[in-house]
Amino acid sequence: MHIIPYDPIYRDDMIFMILEAKDALGRRPTINPDLLDIPGEYAGRGGAFFLALSEEDRVIGSVGYQPIGDAGEVRLHRLYVKADRKRQGIGSALLRTAEESAKGAGYRTASVHLGADPAVWYESRAFYPKHGYRETEDERILRKDL
Repeated sequence: MHIIPYDPIYRDDMIFMILEAKDALGRRPTINPDLLDIPGEYAGRGGAFFLALSEEDRVIGSVGYQPIGDAGEVRLHRLYVKADRKRQGIGSALLRTAEESAKGAGYRTASVHLGADPAVWYESRAFYPKHGYRETEDERILRKDL
């Protein structure tokens, strides 16, 4: 496995992986609009997007971040790992890559919005605290100093 900055040649494979990951979580697979324009929605706004690729050159994970205003904070988005590749360190490696990139770009804080339904986001609610993210005044948002 290796992690690369987003490359448009992997767009369809990435979308397919995310739809499969959502389905495996019991969510209705839908395409978020930002996934249709990764360069514009992430790099074009001061953020970044990364893909984890398998040895067979297939997308097995993703993560991106976008800055939040002028507060020196980024919001993490679309951290997904292909269902049959979970618990192999891929999500942790993607998270580290995004955090290091954001820190290198001068951002001081990273946050993630978990969503309103704990039953849907149970994996995220367990994953992020293991990596130093803490609840804020809004229980749906976790934050970490970089």
